[in-house]
Amino acid sequence: MKFIKRSLSIILSWCLLLTTVPASFADQTVPPAPVQPAHQTPEQLDQLVAPIALYPDSLVAQILAASTYPDQVVEADRWLQAHPDLKGKDLGKEVDKQPWDPSVKALTEFPSVLANMDKNLSWTSSLGDAYVNQSDDVMNAVQTMRQRAQNAGNLKTTSQETVSQQGKTIVIEPAQPAVVYVPQYDPWLVYGGPLVVWPGWYWYPGLYLTGPGIAFGLGFGIGFFAGFGWGWGHWGWDWHHGILFDHRGWASNSRVFYNREHFNAARGGFGRGGFNGGDFHGASAGHGFAGTHVAGGFHSGAFGGFDRGGVTRGFSARGESSFGGFHGGGGFHGSGGFHGGGGRR
Repeated sequence: MKFIKRSLSIILSWCLLLTTVPASFADQTVPPAPVQPAHQTPEQLDQLVAPIALYPDSLVAQILAASTYPDQVVEADRWLQAHPDLKGKDLGKEVDKQPWDPSVKALTEFPSVLANMDKNLSWTSSLGDAYVNQSDDVMNAVQTMRQRAQNAGNLKTTSQETVSQQGKTIVIEPAQPAVVYVPQYDPWLVYGGPLVVWPGWYWYPGLYLTGPGIAFGLGFGIGFFAGFGWGWGHWGWDWHHGILFDHRGWASNSRVFYNREHFNAARGGFGRGGFNGGDFHGASAGHGFAGTHVAGGFHSGAFGGFDRGGVTRGFSARGESSFGGFHGGGGFHGSGGFHGGGGRR
């Protein structure tokens, strides 16, 4: 009888142990990886690049690069608003002191473009996420939209810009080397067939035109910023590989977005060594893409908000900046002189 009781006691003890051990291990289980946003379709990318596809190549390069630093875009736009008296070289010297990426510094030459990116922050962050993860698709989308605008009769050489064909690639360059004109157009009408408006899109004054054509307002003089290492002449496009900075391939070192393909490969033990296969270099150092994101996270490229010392907190659900003011439409703001624009075409 004692043997039977002892056996039952041992069996019950083991049963109790087996029911409690899994629960203790469950607390130590590594949580599953978060679901990654799906790549955007060609149609979505067409809609995403529509507002900038008809800009000069180097300006498109600066915008795409800066869009991977949306927190800095907001900081830079707010900084410009706080220093309206800085002009020309004085502005360039003060911008040069800032800790921003060269692409963000370069956009201070085009304050209306920078302000538009701030006010449409959800769009800006989606653009940055797309370029980090689908750079080839983004480049193809830009060319697709240029072809559509050309077929609609809305993209041609003018006194403000030169449009040329290099094989199947449409290249847009300033007609005057010292002055850059930012075209004004309705991005949802200029390409022939209408596009669906980007959700929450904010019409920034001076960068859009009512109707299907293209117009040019004020030209932005870039000569005053020529002596700095981030100005207009340092940017370009290689339509086979992407953004160029100082005639070399450029890659973002931003921690706002991460390259999902590289991140997932690295988790499996066979990372490729950096953004775009490790071939491109960062604007300030030869590092690959940094694979984390800022507090607040992102959802398919749109922000939940930043937390960097209170500088850029509190963006609305539309993705707009929390800073109410803006410094005028397409008008010139501290870039070193301006020139009257051409007419609508």
